[in-house]
Amino acid sequence: MTRPPILAAVALAAALTTAACGTNSTAAPATTSTTATPRSSAGSDPTATSPTTNQPVTTTVSGPDPNAPEIVAPGDIPDNQAFVAYQAAGGFSVKVPEGWARSDIAAEHVSFSDKYNTVDITWKAASAAPTETSVQAAVTGAGLPGFTLTKVSTVQRTAGAAVLATYQRTSEPNAVTGKRVALEVEQYEFWKNGTSAILTLSGAKGADNVDPWKIVTDGFGWTQ
Repeated sequence: MTRPPILAAVALAAALTTAACGTNSTAAPATTSTTATPRSSAGSDPTATSPTTNQPVTTTVSGPDPNAPEIVAPGDIPDNQAFVAYQAAGGFSVKVPEGWARSDIAAEHVSFSDKYNTVDITWKAASAAPTETSVQAAVTGAGLPGFTLTKVSTVQRTAGAAVLATYQRTSEPNAVTGKRVALEVEQYEFWKNGTSAILTLSGAKGADNVDPWKIVTDGFGWTQ
């Protein structure tokens, strides 16, 4: 059956319109609005805040005192240390540790040393026996570096009475390093017939040399 011309034209126009709409129709993409939350410099918590002003930090560092004496490991004299008699020209003898280095400093001055331990022996003419007052004045006025007096007393030894001064001081500077060492000192002064003999026993601070020093001072004896 043949359609009338007018109906055919209307049908064709409708078909063309439908086709055009299908070709030009584009679905609008879905959009999502997202607002980023800024991160805080104080950490992951966005509610944390950072200080607006950086406060300066001041650090005070105290360096070592270059003039302070060096504290060394105490050099205790071994229990098996042997002792030998030293005959002094001053008319006395004294026991000293065997094997220690000897230094003849002057005609009336000799010393024996090992590490920081020293037995120093001097003698001089003296018209009267020493007293605690005279010995204290002598050691205090000697100008020893780092000197601190502990005690002055009169003690008994095998040879008789002696005035004992105990004190602390610093050593003379080491010839190589220039360092000074803290020392503890026992100084004994014996007297007989116009002669004073002075035994100065010193060791690194903290050393336990009570027994060896007792052997030295009990080993002192007059020979004339």
